[in-house]
Amino acid sequence: MGKYVLAILCLSFPLPIADASDAKKGNASAAIAVTQGPKHHFVGYYDITPWDKTGRYLLANEIDFIDRQPKPGEPLTVGMVDLETKKYIALDTTTAWCWQMGTRLQWLGSAPDREVVYNSVKDGAYVATIRDVHSGKTRTLPRPIYALSPDGTQAVTLEFARLHRLRPGYGYNALPERGADDPAPKDLGIYHMDMRTGANKLIIPYTWAAQNQPDERFKPGKHHWYNHLLFSPSGKRFLFLHRWQKDGGGWWTRMYVANADGSERRLVFDDGMISHFDWQDDDNVLAWARTKEHGDRFYVANLRTGEKTIVGDKVLVKDGHCSYSPNRRWILNDTYPDSARLQTLMLYDPFAKKRIDLGTFFLDKKLTGPFRCDLHPRWNRDGTHVCIDSGHEGHRQVYVVDVAKWTKK
Repeated sequence: MGKYVLAILCLSFPLPIADASDAKKGNASAAIAVTQGPKHHFVGYYDITPWDKTGRYLLANEIDFIDRQPKPGEPLTVGMVDLETKKYIALDTTTAWCWQMGTRLQWLGSAPDREVVYNSVKDGAYVATIRDVHSGKTRTLPRPIYALSPDGTQAVTLEFARLHRLRPGYGYNALPERGADDPAPKDLGIYHMDMRTGANKLIIPYTWAAQNQPDERFKPGKHHWYNHLLFSPSGKRFLFLHRWQKDGGGWWTRMYVANADGSERRLVFDDGMISHFDWQDDDNVLAWARTKEHGDRFYVANLRTGEKTIVGDKVLVKDGHCSYSPNRRWILNDTYPDSARLQTLMLYDPFAKKRIDLGTFFLDKKLTGPFRCDLHPRWNRDGTHVCIDSGHEGHRQVYVVDVAKWTKK
């Protein structure tokens, strides 16, 4: 982000809260708003950096409301903030969006200083739109994107309408769902797409997941779906979650790894619960997950040996949206609202085993369920700043926090 952001007050650990009124509001003094009302703004999920290569532009979605699910076909604006002029630049509108994933708006790795990609609807289908933010030139690819390889040449994606029904807030409702009555359709699932040509194919059907290493948790008639796809740093493999309904509500989860073409699929976690995760490197994965031996913790799983090591024991004690800094030296994380409706933003040093709290952010109880506002913290490209979505000022906006005091030591 460099020269385009003012210096920000840094907080030391632990974060002080002076009195009851402070505790109710949280302490967000380290966070600087880069979007403003009256409209609301948010980036979406935590697995995308919204800064362009130059650090001048930061991607964000814009909407008029924040306290309900979108109606089918209700549009959202995709755009970017010019951090030099502090102005929001609208680029396009789309009906392919949701509160947690946004539009999957992101810079294309092959042209991170000028091209973005986001999901749209065209001719009755979900597609991906690639736009040059400076010239306005666009092209369309025949499938939406979920995850991109770092170099921007390939994507993996899934059925967003199925995801919307089975995990509200994470999928799209602009179009009817295909195969809605089928617990595990054989002709739908995870797809691979060449981002240069649009060539695409189904690589992992839902049927495969529903039949692979079945156990007593697989109940007849319960629906299966995929969630949270993420490429490795090299782009050679990707992680994905297989989820299926369980009796009494909720779901079970498995994590798999596969080659980019869907081959050589292997189980990584299979004890029923895996939530958020990130790649440490091409062989190791950080995840909030469950094991029979140690329960729910942050683990690093080695994909070659299967060994799982606890991370942040007695320090990172709750599920959060975890990600490694660009140099893989630091872990960025957050929490869901506690009993006081406060969300905590933090850094963790896995070498010193030290947690640094960056701020606490109050979230009104009206923002809950599918349209809640998670912080979803994300790194900039040099690991000196992070940005979050937050509703602590009564509206949904994007904020930036300077973390260079710690990460540039």
